[in-house]
Amino acid sequence: MKQEYKHLYEKFGLNVVYYRKRKRLTQLQLAELVDIDRSHISAIELGNVGVSMDVIFKLAQVLDITAKDLFDFRD
Repeated sequence: MKQEYKHLYEKFGLNVVYYRKRKRLTQLQLAELVDIDRSHISAIELGNVGVSMDVIFKLAQVLDITAKDLFDFRD
C-alpha cells in the first residue's frame, strides 16, 4: 500500500466499522460471514491492508449495503 493513500484505506476501514456495528456484528461474526480471518477484518478496519474486490463485494452483501456505500467517505 502506498503511504499517500493510507488515509483513504483508513476511511474505508471506518465505513466497515460503522456498517458492522449498525448490523450489531462482532469482528469475528463478520469475518465468519465473509469467510476471512478475524485479524484480516481488524486490519481492514484499521486501514492497514488493501482489500480485494471479492472481499469488498462480500462485505457489502453481508452488511446489506452497496459496495459504493463502503467508499462514501465522511470528512
